[in-house]
Amino acid sequence: MKHVGSCFAYFNRGGTTMRLTMCLKKMTATSLLALASLVAANAADFPVKAVSPIPDLPFFQVNDNRLSYSYIFNGTDPGVTGNTAKQAYSFTHFDTWAYGTNFFNLSMFKSDHADPANGCKGPNEGCAGATEIYGVLRSTFGFNQIFDTHMFTVGPLQNVSLELGTDFNTENNPFAPNKRALFAGLQFAFDLPYKGYINFAPMFYKELNHNSFVEGPALPTGAIDYDPTWAFESNYYMDLGFLPDYLPLSVSGRLTLIGPKGPQADPIPASPSNVQTKMEINSEPIRLTYDASRAIWGKKYSHFLDVWVAYRYWQNKFGLDHANSPSCLGAAAGSCTEESLYTGVTVKF
Repeated sequence: MKHVGSCFAYFNRGGTTMRLTMCLKKMTATSLLALASLVAANAADFPVKAVSPIPDLPFFQVNDNRLSYSYIFNGTDPGVTGNTAKQAYSFTHFDTWAYGTNFFNLSMFKSDHADPANGCKGPNEGCAGATEIYGVLRSTFGFNQIFDTHMFTVGPLQNVSLELGTDFNTENNPFAPNKRALFAGLQFAFDLPYKGYINFAPMFYKELNHNSFVEGPALPTGAIDYDPTWAFESNYYMDLGFLPDYLPLSVSGRLTLIGPKGPQADPIPASPSNVQTKMEINSEPIRLTYDASRAIWGKKYSHFLDVWVAYRYWQNKFGLDHANSPSCLGAAAGSCTEESLYTGVTVKF
């Protein structure tokens, strides 16, 4: 106010109206600047609230791990007389991440005395049963995710993915297999009702293996190098959502087809004792699963404890022609075809 008064005093002493206006404007600007400085100084006395950081998303959107025990009533092993019961102990992992999925299963199959371990004089002589380790790995890389698009989602088709994988096994029986197989192709993923799915995957297939029975001058190490061929895989899962809540059942299944891959002792040329391989059909057409944990403890604990029964069909096991291969005939007739019920329990952790 003191400065404003000085402006009017100047006007009363004969200053012009224009001069008075300029003086008032100058005083107003000076006052506003002083007020702004005061506000800023007072604001500095208050603590600044920190901005909450955006939480990082987990690398795995789904991370599922399970242990299973199952019993195969009528298993077979090529070249082994009669059927053999097998117990299986399995670890299964499945995850989804930003660009696809990963599936891994590792199983140990323990045969009964009808399928003896290497070194036994013969079946049914009290020898320990053979033990097989079999592993399966599959990874997909979704085109929708890689290219940040939805163009690979059309109707029930949810995605198209690059699929890569491997199978491997070893067993302590006289055959001494040592399978190493490569899969590479495309997977087409479709929706089913009740949040189910079905996948189809045409693929390239290449296999290396071992057969101790063909060791000799032509194949000193018994190492088998099969011709490249085609493969086709499919799997599905669906909750039976039309059933009442107290009956939480689901169905699932899988199918693997592997084309002919040359003589069974490839690279030795084909002969009457080294016949051509045939298309292999390895399938579990249906598995019926009862979600015991959900029935007992509620939906929150869905699939923490599953009890299931399935049908297993495996024709031309490992590609051996069940009708013509010497490994599948005579005393070992029927050993290259496996048809069996099997049942098990699975725990998620």
